[in-house]
Amino acid sequence: MTAFLEQQTAGLPGKVEISVSAFDARNSLPACAALEAFLPAGIRAWGQINVGVRCDSPAPWTAYVPARVAVMAEYLATARALRAGQTLGPADIERRHGDLAAEPPGTLTDPTQAVGHPARYAVAAGSTLRAGMLRLPPAVRQGQAVKVVGSGNGFSVSNEGRALNAAAEGEPVRVRIGNDQVVSGLARAGGVVEVQF
Repeated sequence: MTAFLEQQTAGLPGKVEISVSAFDARNSLPACAALEAFLPAGIRAWGQINVGVRCDSPAPWTAYVPARVAVMAEYLATARALRAGQTLGPADIERRHGDLAAEPPGTLTDPTQAVGHPARYAVAAGSTLRAGMLRLPPAVRQGQAVKVVGSGNGFSVSNEGRALNAAAEGEPVRVRIGNDQVVSGLARAGGVVEVQF
């Protein structure tokens, strides 16, 4: 199962640390010829998760095993209190090292993501710096034609659509695709919307 999670986390920033709980020895599941690990729909290998284990032969069964995926990397925090509208300079941010999976979504990791952008609201000193705290230029504009991309365990999909709202890099955006279906994802540079499966 560790090898499966290592495959799922390939390409994540920083150092990935994986810990998998032992399968409960008291289980009454029949022996299996070949186990297959999988992530439940909508779950990614990040933070505290349950990994599925499936058996098809000789008797089909599915069980879930707790696991933790820590992503140890540098991220940004505020070096001092920020006022609403204050444009961030290099002295306003500091680097910290820790588990990105334990930090809020949208945590910034590179000073170029923050320096030169104004704060949306007042932020206390020592706060983890997130994209939603800053007025970032939109990566996707409302009404823009976008490419919707997504991937899951062993597959990837892409489609074209139209953004229903503006969003900065890493912020949520809703997209209407060809069959009038609306999907949600995260805005990425270049008019791309990433959908999580």
